[in-house]
Amino acid sequence: MSGFFGVVSKKECINEVFYGTDYHSHLGTKRAGMVFIVPEKGFRRSIHTLENSYFRSKFEDELKNFSGNSGMGVISDTDPQPILFNSHLGRFAIVTVSRLVNIAELERKILDQKKHFTENFEGNINPTEVIANLICEKETFIAGIENVFENIKGSCSLLVLTEEGIIAARDKLGRTPVVIGKKLGAYAVASESCSFPNTGFELEYYLGPGEIVNITADGYTQLKKPGDKMQICAFLWVYYGYPPSYYEGINVDECRYRCGAALACRDKVEADFVCGIPDSGVGHAIGYGNEKKIPNKRPYSKYTATWPRSFLPSVQEQRDLVARMKLIPNKAVIEGKKMIFLDDSIVRGTQLKDNTNDMRKCGATEIHMRIACPPLLYSCEFLNFTQSRSPFELAARRAIQELNGTEEDLGEYSDPDSEKYKKMVAKIAEKLDLDSLLYQRLDDLVEAIGLPKERLCTHCWDGSSYF
Repeated sequence: MSGFFGVVSKKECINEVFYGTDYHSHLGTKRAGMVFIVPEKGFRRSIHTLENSYFRSKFEDELKNFSGNSGMGVISDTDPQPILFNSHLGRFAIVTVSRLVNIAELERKILDQKKHFTENFEGNINPTEVIANLICEKETFIAGIENVFENIKGSCSLLVLTEEGIIAARDKLGRTPVVIGKKLGAYAVASESCSFPNTGFELEYYLGPGEIVNITADGYTQLKKPGDKMQICAFLWVYYGYPPSYYEGINVDECRYRCGAALACRDKVEADFVCGIPDSGVGHAIGYGNEKKIPNKRPYSKYTATWPRSFLPSVQEQRDLVARMKLIPNKAVIEGKKMIFLDDSIVRGTQLKDNTNDMRKCGATEIHMRIACPPLLYSCEFLNFTQSRSPFELAARRAIQELNGTEEDLGEYSDPDSEKYKKMVAKIAEKLDLDSLLYQRLDDLVEAIGLPKERLCTHCWDGSSYF
């Protein structure tokens, strides 16, 4: 998904930006970058690939080359960032958390205006440069950011670093979060509030959908009020978010406890223990076990010393290898036991199939899978979750295809009370060699999050969201 972190301070802020950006590494990444306004030298940036290493190891040796009271960093799962721009608006640096579904259309529009692109990645136009060009079509940063919101399909939250501070803007429909933190003599802005405690900041303010603010060392000023509509990604609580983070004032791990408890209330299966697939499944499993009053054990241990998260590599085969190698089964816990597994979601099902095989080899007598969200029926059109070459890569869509052989209306398959839904779930369980499979109901998930359904993006499950 990507994430950013920026600071404007009355004293040097290199360490805050370095560590604050690092606290966004869980969002998944190909690249990372930092930029500072260095006194008497102007903008200085650095960008590295992270596909074979971690953020800290790539940037730590460069910190001595930076100085300054304002800067920002970004963890990007797509394009190289930050981008540096010199325009009629002045010099600025920009980072984005975005997905541009209509990037080809925007590229042609900009080229037809006899403009050009300089920042590329993997032979493609850099979406952050597209966004910078859209900003520069207008006479002010506010009008330029509004121009971005009016022209893109997808989502875009951004930070713009100028000599006057940092302009922060949250996506028009608030699909991704932007939060402000403060401490004496400094303000920070970030995607994840979990980046604040250990960098010394206290959470101060949540930007609303489409809101634009200007941040200085003395505070922040609203440049554009938030809009009325919001479609924040519900997967932030289910999967993406780090446990200590808050979105819209709602803590990630507390939400996961409620998700697990909701599953437990609808489950009649008896088992020896419950467990969560690390990492995001753990909170759901705690909530389930507490509600059911059964032990929570750890049949899998995650080996974090050398293996990163499974979606960091760009090649699917490498992701599958990482997913398998990072989790070590413990036969002493598994053998002869009936077990309930909690996980955040089933996308393709590749990793879960490996997990099931491990459990069978270790002597599990029963394996019952509980998923903290509904079946994924639609590819994500707004962020970078469940991006697929075809929706039929999704386990649920493959099951439907095997049951019916042809494409049909998916409405009944998103209704947990329908016969088609039950047959689809049974087919997925059969393919994954599970003794039973239970998905979260969408109404239970919405209640666990605590926001009205119309304020959440639930497109992956019911196809209901919009641009």
